[in-house]
Amino acid sequence: MEQKKSKHTHIENILVGCEKGNIFYQELLYKHFYGYALSICRLYTYSNDEAVSILNDSFLKVFSSIKKKGFDNSIPFKNWLRRILINTAIDNYRKNSKHLYHLEIEEAEQIQTNTSIIDDLTAEDILNLLDQLPETHRLVFNLYEIQGFNHEEISLKLNISKSTSRVFLARAKKKLRVLIHKNF
Repeated sequence: MEQKKSKHTHIENILVGCEKGNIFYQELLYKHFYGYALSICRLYTYSNDEAVSILNDSFLKVFSSIKKKGFDNSIPFKNWLRRILINTAIDNYRKNSKHLYHLEIEEAEQIQTNTSIIDDLTAEDILNLLDQLPETHRLVFNLYEIQGFNHEEISLKLNISKSTSRVFLARAKKKLRVLIHKNF
């Protein structure tokens, strides 16, 4: 309990330094949450380079917001950061979405997937499978299955209907079943 409290106080001290615009504290915050932030950003991109770009854009927003308004301690910093990372990834998607609708998903027959195969998948295997999904399907899958948003929230975030969100999720799952069957 004492270690958790001191860790919490450490983050609060870093945030106070960030409020003052101190580059040293900004760097400490960035390094402290880099791995966590990158893991979230990577879910929404096809490359580590693009994930790092989203991460950096997110931290610029974080530093700007903290310097302007301070940090609101009523929510945990990690939750606030997560929301900024996801929203920045969605902004990145929207910016690049004009190229998306040229992709087609091939028809796949219903395939039963052996659950023991899924249990043996590594994080790298999962990322490789997600990388093979069309961007919109991947985005909806991550928002729904990994981040826990519902279809109404997804429809508002992505400017699509709830039924379109459901279709993209179903297609993503179908494609993932095909890919798992084919690759494992």
